[in-house]
Amino acid sequence: MSIGATISSPAAAQPSLSLTDEWDKTFAKSDRIDHRKVTFQNRYGLTLAADLYLPKESNGQLPAIAVTGPFGAIKEQASGLYAQTLAEQGFATLAFDPSYTGESGGQPRHVASPDINTEDFSAAVDCLGLLPQVDRQRIGIIGICGWGGMALNAAAADKRIKAVATSTMYDMSRVMANGYNDSMTRQARTEALEQLGQQRWADAENGEPAVGPVSLELQGGEPQFVVEYAGYYKSETRGFHPRSINSNASWTLTNPLSFMNMPLLSYIDEISPRPVLLIHGENAHSRYFSETAYEAAAEPKELVIVPGANHVDLYDQEDVIPFDRLTDFFRKQLA
Repeated sequence: MSIGATISSPAAAQPSLSLTDEWDKTFAKSDRIDHRKVTFQNRYGLTLAADLYLPKESNGQLPAIAVTGPFGAIKEQASGLYAQTLAEQGFATLAFDPSYTGESGGQPRHVASPDINTEDFSAAVDCLGLLPQVDRQRIGIIGICGWGGMALNAAAADKRIKAVATSTMYDMSRVMANGYNDSMTRQARTEALEQLGQQRWADAENGEPAVGPVSLELQGGEPQFVVEYAGYYKSETRGFHPRSINSNASWTLTNPLSFMNMPLLSYIDEISPRPVLLIHGENAHSRYFSETAYEAAAEPKELVIVPGANHVDLYDQEDVIPFDRLTDFFRKQLA
């Protein structure tokens, strides 16, 4: 597996990343695609690492799709599976690690930002649009889980994005600001922000941000959806990967701060007249995020509820993920 080349751009003068040259995905490599590693920069000068998937048999410039997610995952997990599967259907696809995670650059590690991570999607569009194999007028994006909200935010602002789909979407700003099912009281929110402020003092005194305990180390008694997360991220036969935050690390303790005051979906209706496809599992604890986003979005829009599926089924269960719906959607909208 070739490391590949950096995508040239006006801001390409950045230290190169150290990228693995082996196939270390959590899914098997398809013999119907060509794969290589690429890097590109976002508007903030951060260098991102990505896997580029191209169909082996194609003619002319291709429609393209950028993919990332879930929140705390890397391109070797669900986003890579989505990208490879759609490349088999004739798209040029790019699965990328967001800033500060995986093989992408940025210090400190394991930090998320509603602004920078929205920008990461637009930078991925830049990358795809500079490829000779890609028709830059036919580029879409997919956000999985927590990156679904960022994908919708990016599509609202970046009119180059011709279509956007999300799978098992989380609105990270909403859940961090209000708790699950909007259950956080004003007092609890105030107390959480007070605690985060104190953590900032500790981080400033220590000269680096503190991180939490390793994610998803079950002790018993966790909610079922947490057990399901662990069933994916901790399983060597499903989604475990040593570079994944959710498998082997944790976010910084102050990670919620910017999300709590910066709602991601304020302008979701401005994606129109470009189309939105929202996919969610019938039994997912997070289903309400997609249902609320669907209500707020303007036409054309579609909400697909997958019967019997939970949240993480849409990460890797190929017989459950409606790849046919995704393929039909992007073929039509990127025609």
